[in-house]
Amino acid sequence: MENVKVIDLFCGCGGMSWGLSKANFEVLAGVDNWQPALETFKLNHPQAVPIYADMTAINPKDLMDRVGIAKGELDCIVGGPPCQGFSKNVPASYRFLEDPRNQLFRYFMSFVECLYPKTVVMENVAEIYNAYSASVRNEIISIFESLGYKTNVRVMYSPDYGIPQRRRRCMFFASRTPVDPIFPEPAFSSSKNYDLFNSTKKYRTAWSAISDLPKLKNGQGLEPVPYDKSPQNEYQKEMRLDSKALYDHISKKLNEKQFARISSLKPGQGIKHLPMEIRPKSGYSGAYGRLDFEMIAPTITRWVFHPGSGRFCHPREVRLITIREAARIQSFSDDFIFRGTYTQKSYQVGNAVPPLLMCALADSIEKACS
Repeated sequence: MENVKVIDLFCGCGGMSWGLSKANFEVLAGVDNWQPALETFKLNHPQAVPIYADMTAINPKDLMDRVGIAKGELDCIVGGPPCQGFSKNVPASYRFLEDPRNQLFRYFMSFVECLYPKTVVMENVAEIYNAYSASVRNEIISIFESLGYKTNVRVMYSPDYGIPQRRRRCMFFASRTPVDPIFPEPAFSSSKNYDLFNSTKKYRTAWSAISDLPKLKNGQGLEPVPYDKSPQNEYQKEMRLDSKALYDHISKKLNEKQFARISSLKPGQGIKHLPMEIRPKSGYSGAYGRLDFEMIAPTITRWVFHPGSGRFCHPREVRLITIREAARIQSFSDDFIFRGTYTQKSYQVGNAVPPLLMCALADSIEKACS
């Protein structure tokens, strides 16, 4: 069949689109209301139509006119409606079902109804699966079914699909074709398993994702910068496949207190290991955490620019991981270039869906569209 055609709603910088484009899908358009992220989307998807719009205000028919597509013609809609109202990062006392941030999926579904694509993939935080006694999950499934879609829902664990971070995302996969929406089986596990019918690889570590990148001191870095060593494993080869040089491999300069804190820690240690005289009075359990050489990274968040907000410090060097290292851990290949300030890029990386998660789904989407 021809390349699968896809539109990305609430696209952000385009993590979902990037994963599908690597699987030879044709990205027609991306819609988002944050200009820096949309600039990144535009740069990396030059053939797609970038649409700066609030999803609560844009008419789906206007989008169809902009892209030149009629109802029922599109192969796939993907997107991740913002999910702060469901996230475990929001204190329980501030979570309530009628929170406007919990209603954005309805706008997404209105586009599904109007465009009527063959398949749909909607992404959200893992907590939506059971949120409010599963009422939200069941409502989304009910809407899909009322539109004639068969729906499958799964919380996908990123390491199962070759992504070196412990990120969980709830994925709604719907199809209105005769082919059922089927999730791919994990290709990685905590240990290698080989038999006649099954072969899975061992989970990838954060260090295995970034160990080939040039060494940096605190506050150092230029761009573009050439690679200074060969890739050391399959993942690094994959990340470097279409890239000749590195962008965003620049170390954010820490202040004196931050540098002293990280200097006092060994790989794998964090806030609870800091000497009392420089330990913050309070903080996240992972604050000032350094990665080690064997761990899968915790979830990369938009706060990756700040050492006090998570385990975002390099295991070998006394510094934060760079935007490029965070992007590698998120499974963005090195040819994906970000736009905006350092903090804006951090937000884009942390808010994105890991591209390899969508690569893993690509074959199932294509089969359902054929």
